[in-house]
Amino acid sequence: ANKSNLGATFILPNFPSTPKLTRLDLHIAIRNLPQTSPSSAIAKRETDMAAKQIPISNPPPLPSHLPDSVLDLAVQIEKRPLPQDVRESLQSFQRAGCYIAGAMIFLRDNVLLESDLQLDHVKPRLLGHWGTCPGLILVWSHLNLLIRNHDLDMIYVIGPGHGAPAALAALWLEGSLEQFYPGEYDRNADGLRNLITRFSVPGGFPSHINAETPGSIHEGGELGYALAVSFGAVMDKPDLIVTCVVGDGEAETGPTATAWHAIKYLDPKESGAVIPILHINGFKISERTIFGCMDDKEIVSLFSGYGYQVRIVEDLDNINDDLHNSLEWALAEVKKIQHAARSGKPIEKPRWPMIALRTPKGWGGPKEVDGKIIEGSFHSHQVPLAKANSDESQLKALQDWLSSYNISKLIQDGKPTDTILRTIPTNDEKKLGQLKTTYDPYIELKTTDWQEFAVEKGTDQSCMQVTGKYLDRIFQENPTNIRLFSPDELESNKLNAILDHTQRNFQWDQYSRANGGRVIEVLSEHCCQGFMQGYTLTGRTALFPSYESFLGIVHTMMVQYQKFVKIAREVKWRGDLSSINYIETSTWARQEHNGFSHQNPSFIGAVLNLKAEAARVYLPPDANCFLSTIRHCLRSKSYTNLVIGSKQPTAVYLSPSEADEHCRLGASIWHFASTPDPSGQASSTPNPDVVLVGIGVEVTFEVIKAAELLRTLCPELRIRVINVTDLMILFAESAHPHALSKERFVELFTKDKPVLFNYHGYKTELQGVLFGREGVARMTVRGYEEEGSTTTPFDMMARNGVSRFDVAQWALKKGAVGNEEVKGGWRGS
Repeated sequence: ANKSNLGATFILPNFPSTPKLTRLDLHIAIRNLPQTSPSSAIAKRETDMAAKQIPISNPPPLPSHLPDSVLDLAVQIEKRPLPQDVRESLQSFQRAGCYIAGAMIFLRDNVLLESDLQLDHVKPRLLGHWGTCPGLILVWSHLNLLIRNHDLDMIYVIGPGHGAPAALAALWLEGSLEQFYPGEYDRNADGLRNLITRFSVPGGFPSHINAETPGSIHEGGELGYALAVSFGAVMDKPDLIVTCVVGDGEAETGPTATAWHAIKYLDPKESGAVIPILHINGFKISERTIFGCMDDKEIVSLFSGYGYQVRIVEDLDNINDDLHNSLEWALAEVKKIQHAARSGKPIEKPRWPMIALRTPKGWGGPKEVDGKIIEGSFHSHQVPLAKANSDESQLKALQDWLSSYNISKLIQDGKPTDTILRTIPTNDEKKLGQLKTTYDPYIELKTTDWQEFAVEKGTDQSCMQVTGKYLDRIFQENPTNIRLFSPDELESNKLNAILDHTQRNFQWDQYSRANGGRVIEVLSEHCCQGFMQGYTLTGRTALFPSYESFLGIVHTMMVQYQKFVKIAREVKWRGDLSSINYIETSTWARQEHNGFSHQNPSFIGAVLNLKAEAARVYLPPDANCFLSTIRHCLRSKSYTNLVIGSKQPTAVYLSPSEADEHCRLGASIWHFASTPDPSGQASSTPNPDVVLVGIGVEVTFEVIKAAELLRTLCPELRIRVINVTDLMILFAESAHPHALSKERFVELFTKDKPVLFNYHGYKTELQGVLFGREGVARMTVRGYEEEGSTTTPFDMMARNGVSRFDVAQWALKKGAVGNEEVKGGWRGS
């Protein structure tokens, strides 16, 4: 069978069910199979498996089996024709925008087609994404008209961030690039030439929307987050509307799938609104999309069930009339919902408007190239004419395509014609690229002195319970510019004191709706992260508490956000932002009751990998230190703050003043736990045999208990105990702004004595932090070893080698090397 039937379909004869098949039976059955030559079988299989080319442009979805009556749920409106001058203005903006977007991908010279294109007019390296651009420009033109007609404060969040050419083209046309980059991208011939020729080359704009793009509040690389960011942006901004385009590829992502439910957390009395536009152009990079293969009945059924009123916009012959009337309808629905809520008669479960926009991918671009369909297929996703810089036929296709826009009639003397400008907002501050909320929004938080909430030294207190009381006061003093986003863990994480003077905000729950609650709990870390980003990027402050083990779900979201903030810090026209603040609790050390799945401190490493000017990781050892750290974080700007603490009652080692000083320094010697000097007074143990360092609540407790144990078992051993609360101080001096000087590092950790770091996270993280410090060979790092189960808290310490006994054993071995008294006692024992 192996030799003669490779690749054939085997159909065995029907054997009786009772007898067993013997080797002889099987041999006979195989011999009776129809014979097929190996080569023909393989060839047939390869032919059957080969990808089939879609034979038509913009293929329709297969019809569903849903009843036609489902379409009664789709919104039907009267499509009033636009005035002719308005239609001409929209079309002129769209043609000019599409021309500029296409030219940005291809041209390095002759940018206005003042002569026939030559090969050397085309960039040697072609980068960019054309397919989404026509749809994005279409929407931009209509948002201009909507803003102009209604004097709106609006942000345009573009989920397909690879459509940067579309955004940049529109920003040049409306004059926003000139506003923020005067002398570089002015609305004249030189400015346009710079825009087109510098796109996706060093010194120019990148291929994806980022913080350099005026009007943007969303890093456009990793797909999935635009919708959640949009909802976060409008919270507590009652006059703000965000129009969010979600590509049908992006709509397949998990974060977007959950973010559609964000309307259920939006209180129309206190917040603005999001108008989602699901842009269905049918294709991803090389395959059709899920939503592109759903017919109107399926689209309407899905989103109606989510709580939306769905308007399908797909009349390609009258697309401007259709989209304009649909946006006017959507705005009217938003105003109706908001008016009811703000008049004291909120609508229960209001059905918010959304638009499903069906247009072909790469609409208006090349129809077909080298026998392949381009417009209305995945071939238009990136560069539709990939050989235009080397192939004369593709160069001719590029010439024909770009010439079809008649750019000479739209851009005259290097400037957009009056026809284009007619529908652009006349008030610069209302233009999509110039709304102040998108670039200089910061609102400073009022922060009460944390020491009012300090607890007594020597008691056992939960860091979370104490912090919850402090945050309750912060929320009272800042009723409209701080929120907490949590994945259904507030009570479990013992932060519920926040709810003493506010409530949860869940509009579909009759018990927590329409009450101005500051807390949003949704069991989607992606939504929490997206809400926090949008809220912070529009000027406010947010907190994201979570179980330690599950913060890693938003690792890449956090990284993408920090990329945006990194560039924003470098852009001179962008203002300050609050830091984003993670509270990490329910740590592995006290998840013994939930087990191995809940034991994962890896988010520390994710933050450590950020740029030094952004990354901040704090492990306060007690409740007072935690309070001091939280206040610092709430007042900080543009950082990613990760604060790790225990929700269980733990020892309070420091008084309020001691805690404040300890947090200011980032680390200090704990004299009370170290070996006293010969006079019996606590001292800095000037010549210790070993240095024991705790970094994290539970592992610090083990260090202190190990020191106590050693004072009894081996009083001759001189021990210095140190706590590190700011992890970043351990970096080499030039590697982080918080890093200790060489002198201070030696002052704390000595120059040559053995040092044990009992660390909360993975030991490789801390080893990387310490790399570059002198004398690392004498330093040992113990940390979480990926050992766990449902067990006891102490067993978790022992399993991972960070218990008091592990620490004491290490200290005795290392101390015996330089201390003869210890050596003798150690041998004797």
